Amino acid sequence: MNLTPRQRCVMICRWRPFWTTSVCVFILLTAFGTRALDILVCAEGGGNDSTNRLTPEMALRKAREIRRVRKDDKDASIHIIFPGGTYHLSQSLRFREEDSGTKSNPLVIEAKDGKPVVLSGGIVVSNWVELKETPYGVPSDVRGVWAAPIPQELENRSPIRQLWINNRKGERSRHPNGDVMDRMIRWDRHAEQAWIPQSSVKLLDMKRLEGLEIFIEQQWEIAMCRISSVTVKGSEACLTFKQPESSIEFAHPWPQPVFSTNGNAAFYLVGAMAFLDTPGEWILDTANSRILYLPLMGEDMKTAIVVAPFLETMVTVNGTLDSPVHDIVFDNLGFEHTSWTRPYESGHVPLQDGMAIIDSYKLSPKGTPYHLKLDNLTWIERMSAAVRVQNANRIVFNGCRFEHLGNSGLDFESGTEKDQVSNSVFHDIGGNGIQWGRFSDTVTETHKPYKPADAREVCHDEVIERNSVSNCGTEDWGCSGILAGFVHDVSISHNDVFDLPYTGISLGWGWQKKESCLRNNKIIGNHVFRVARKLGDTAGIYVLSSQPGTLIAENCVEDIKMSPYVFDPEHWFYLYLDEGSSYITVRDNWCPTERFLKNANGPGNKWINNGPYVSDAIRTNAGASTIAKGILHQ
Repeated sequence: MNLTPRQRCVMICRWRPFWTTSVCVFILLTAFGTRALDILVCAEGGGNDSTNRLTPEMALRKAREIRRVRKDDKDASIHIIFPGGTYHLSQSLRFREEDSGTKSNPLVIEAKDGKPVVLSGGIVVSNWVELKETPYGVPSDVRGVWAAPIPQELENRSPIRQLWINNRKGERSRHPNGDVMDRMIRWDRHAEQAWIPQSSVKLLDMKRLEGLEIFIEQQWEIAMCRISSVTVKGSEACLTFKQPESSIEFAHPWPQPVFSTNGNAAFYLVGAMAFLDTPGEWILDTANSRILYLPLMGEDMKTAIVVAPFLETMVTVNGTLDSPVHDIVFDNLGFEHTSWTRPYESGHVPLQDGMAIIDSYKLSPKGTPYHLKLDNLTWIERMSAAVRVQNANRIVFNGCRFEHLGNSGLDFESGTEKDQVSNSVFHDIGGNGIQWGRFSDTVTETHKPYKPADAREVCHDEVIERNSVSNCGTEDWGCSGILAGFVHDVSISHNDVFDLPYTGISLGWGWQKKESCLRNNKIIGNHVFRVARKLGDTAGIYVLSSQPGTLIAENCVEDIKMSPYVFDPEHWFYLYLDEGSSYITVRDNWCPTERFLKNANGPGNKWINNGPYVSDAIRTNAGASTIAKGILHQ
């Protein structure tokens, strides 16, 4: 390596069997006016000195130590640079207050020369072999099953719930197959029983119910319940569920499975060996510590790259309100392969947007001091995310890719301000693509207006712009592309949001008119299309609660088609102002028709010039790029 007199290099390498590639860390110190300190993380080479090898976590520590020790460089620009390649993380990267940069010289974590970089929270599953005989429990007429041992690193952890084969998410074995669902017969809330057709369980080995779950369509959400017992009585089968989800599922009033003239609540069963009967499906064979997979036509398992998630959160940026993390830029990085195991551990009964209910019951008579017409009390738990940010300022994600994730993508939880997410891709995500702000917490009833004594807790002055958000809610259909809860002065602008099972963009929380921290938010110039593909009571853009000064303008919302399984195929809208929405201006939004809903709105809303007669220029200019216009018609 040829270095100028102004450069000096320290090379430190580390290798662990957990990693698929060796990691070399080069620290290049250069001085050109403002001193720049570069840490180059290389997924190439190896080195022979095992005592001087560092992980990316150690590279981050090195950057921290440089800023701490080199007082003359305390305001230097530090860059941690990743050359192209995939980096399998053994633990979450944690950014603390000591890692902060400055306004003029932030800490930058970036890809070298713009080449694709993936930070992976998964482990490669290898040593696949085709089984000569059909495994016990799999239908006897199924041929061509392949098997691989569960990676040692995943032993003694929650069972694998997601699997990616050549960057395509595999389907856990289910019945019925594909997009088909069965219909329930009865729902007994008192006895906590679900009655379904006997034909739905006829393939099951009743002695092998381990891992069996039911996935239920529930109006604007779903439920995932672990099945405790199956009792067949003639043409019907009675299901009971495990705790705690059984009590929650039958007690909470909203949303519930619907039984109507449009068809009873839809469901499918998942997670049984007996359901492994369709190419593209996989299942855990826990008795033999292996994964079984039925390849698609033309899929070569000898060369396929199969990844099982290891981490639930890959990156955390977390300070305190008094000492926030600040001035960090993540540039052109990929974040892939996270797990989401909550349904395996306690089921999953969400209220809305993936927020799991931990307690809920109906009120009689109705009413609380903060909501006179409220008919239930509910406490929720936030869905986890691949990247989490809390108590941090001026954090930037630019040109990044969040893909192949089991939970939500990027989460700014609380205590954040003046952050930006731009020019990034969110695709193939189990939960919400982007989630931002408070949605109450586990000890606060979720309908209470959030207005903390310390205003620093509230996420504010944030920018979400020019992103592509698609194919979210792959685990929980009730999740949104972009979701913001209790926030103020947040701008969501010129994003492409499409191919989603529920809502495109959702803003607000609380379902009420009382004053909270919500105010002055903007949803401007977005292109929202092909959403609401799985669930009902939904919209392209959905808003909740009183938000003085909030503006929804110049968006293009189109191409919404309901699933045949929704409880009410007409209950969808391009723009939807739900309970408590007040003091909001909705103007100049292009939609094919004036299909809007104003449900239990408060005062002060203004609807101006929305529908098919809005200027074509607004329709053309909406979104992040012209690429989405072509995608719409594919």
